[in-house]
Amino acid sequence: MFPEIARDDIFRLETSRLWLRWPRAADQGSICRLAGDPEVALKTARIPHPYEAYHAEGFILAARAENASGAGLTLALTQKRQADEAIGVIGVHGANARGAGMIGFWLGRPYWGRGLMSEAAGAFIDMVFGMTGLERIVSSALPSNAASLRVHEKLGFTRTGQGKFPAPARGGEVDVELFDLRRGAIPTSFGAKRPKLQAT
Repeated sequence: MFPEIARDDIFRLETSRLWLRWPRAADQGSICRLAGDPEVALKTARIPHPYEAYHAEGFILAARAENASGAGLTLALTQKRQADEAIGVIGVHGANARGAGMIGFWLGRPYWGRGLMSEAAGAFIDMVFGMTGLERIVSSALPSNAASLRVHEKLGFTRTGQGKFPAPARGGEVDVELFDLRRGAIPTSFGAKRPKLQAT
């Protein structure tokens, strides 16, 4: 799905305030701490709680393997002034026969309320549509996750209904709001700077 440029771990995407880059082993501590916050984990279907070091290690290894294969792309969010510290994660996976991939994201609680996820997700989605043949990006959010619902709205996602989503971290299935974003629908105000290849 993704071209060679994104399959190398020096790939980075720049926005006004952020770098989005491959997750790496050194991110284990910050990912474990931030994803382990129940205010973050319990607003998702996939992040286990409690979240231990081995969860973060496994996540990083799996993300890097998927990135290298080009089957999906998961990037860690970092602030430009602290590019070595991951503050959240965004990724797209599972392109299907209908030309759709699924996006997922989370942001550490200390960084909420600043518009950082909208900025990151807008740039990331713009990049995904620019680099791949995907025609649609689909997503889901827990009805109780007001911040995620707002991000979807800001990015131009269309709410397509409600459904059940596999949630192994929650012990089964959860009720979710379903969303769809078609190529060309993302607001231009969230566009990214040109992706840059830089050694990290």
